[in-house]
Amino acid sequence: MREKGEAGVIGLAVMGQNLCLNMNDHGYKVIAFNRTWSTVENFLKGPAKGTAIVGADSLTSLVNKLKRPRKILLMVRAGEVVDTFVNNLSLLLDEGDIIIDGGNSNYEDTVRRVDMLEKKGILFVGAGISGGEEGARRGPSIMPGGNPKAWPEVKELLQDISARAEDGEPCCDWVGPGGAGHFVKMVHNGIEYGDMQLISEAWQFMRDGLKLTNDEMADIFRKWNETELDSYLIEITADILNYREKESGEHLIDNILDAAGQKGTGKWTGMDALDKGIPLTLITEAVFARCISALKEERVDAARIFEKKIEPVTGDSDQIKAWVEMLREALLASKIISYAQGFMLMREASETYNWNLNYTQLAKVWRAGCIIRSAFLSDIAEAFTSEPDIPFLGSAPWFRKQLLGNMDSWRKIVVKSVEIGLPMPAMTSAITFLDGYTCASLPANMIQAQRDFFGAHTFERVDKPRGEFFHTDWSGHGGKTSSTTYEA
Repeated sequence: MREKGEAGVIGLAVMGQNLCLNMNDHGYKVIAFNRTWSTVENFLKGPAKGTAIVGADSLTSLVNKLKRPRKILLMVRAGEVVDTFVNNLSLLLDEGDIIIDGGNSNYEDTVRRVDMLEKKGILFVGAGISGGEEGARRGPSIMPGGNPKAWPEVKELLQDISARAEDGEPCCDWVGPGGAGHFVKMVHNGIEYGDMQLISEAWQFMRDGLKLTNDEMADIFRKWNETELDSYLIEITADILNYREKESGEHLIDNILDAAGQKGTGKWTGMDALDKGIPLTLITEAVFARCISALKEERVDAARIFEKKIEPVTGDSDQIKAWVEMLREALLASKIISYAQGFMLMREASETYNWNLNYTQLAKVWRAGCIIRSAFLSDIAEAFTSEPDIPFLGSAPWFRKQLLGNMDSWRKIVVKSVEIGLPMPAMTSAITFLDGYTCASLPANMIQAQRDFFGAHTFERVDKPRGEFFHTDWSGHGGKTSSTTYEA
């Protein structure tokens, strides 16, 4: 009898194919399946030619070709497609077999699937996988969560194919039970939205505000990547600005329509933050910025109606260089806020669902392979190692130093963008959040007075203990009966 496979992969789009090849490179015999057999054939005759990868023409064939406990990785579209495969596989698998969902599923769906399959003795893992097609091929960051019984069985496989940080540690570790893995991946993607928007705002400030060329800006981003801003997204931004189309010799970036797409994970992050009462302002603004960008035709009409004109910054070459350095410092400070807000949301989720997330380990998992990998993730890991329960990452010594040291530049960039008519929603949101978070006295007492005036919603007093609520008959006609208390 031929040797059975050690892992099955369902879904042979680019991510699925590359993960198959990655597993093969690490000595695993992989069984590949796709709903369309021709896709399997083309894969075996093309990228998988000469490998030990074997195809399966049905789910039954896939299951029969795998060793027990069977390990099957789903790389298919989130939602109904995942449910369809989970339901069909549950009829074929045995107790102790494992299904791993490697797509961008909603963490609440993962919770449901973990519970449903556990009743049948099947173990379900929701694994966030980040790194794009290159990461899938050479080593992604993997964030597995779900049924803890599955981890000992899948640990070696997932850590073998994951990226390695500079110290050799695999960028894959168990996140937590239930939907923890997919939740952390969702937050990762939200931070990714924020990072991309911040970089785009910095680029537009240089392009439209400072009138720099693509080649000049590419050089600036390359130099920035040698500073605290060292990250994958900064690196590829320099490459993007350098890229010219072969036929025309023109920079490709200038021929790309300014309407950004999205698949939903950024929106999920913002919605979850609203549900949990976490001020995820920067990431939410990044999502809305994509929504505005999608209104291309309306924006063109509005620009004409309002006679929109961006006034460039004036100054000699030394002054322009000074603005570029201030922009770098503003971008770094804003980027810190993006990560800090993401960790605030994960902290709240961990407490809500009893996940006991290890923030040091999460930062380490993101150090290589993933889209938001950056140099200061090691500083984040160190911050949480020193103070695991720190409520706001920006309060840790290294990050506090960066925020305070770059504050003046940060404010000048935001003010100048408003003066010259440049939209800068994410960077402005970042500094406004910090101003609010570090303000001991906010105007919310006026809001509470208004709520109590028109709705008898009550308020707390500064001269009384927290938790005592009061109502005033402001107009003399409202009476003494209050409506409800509020949650703060």
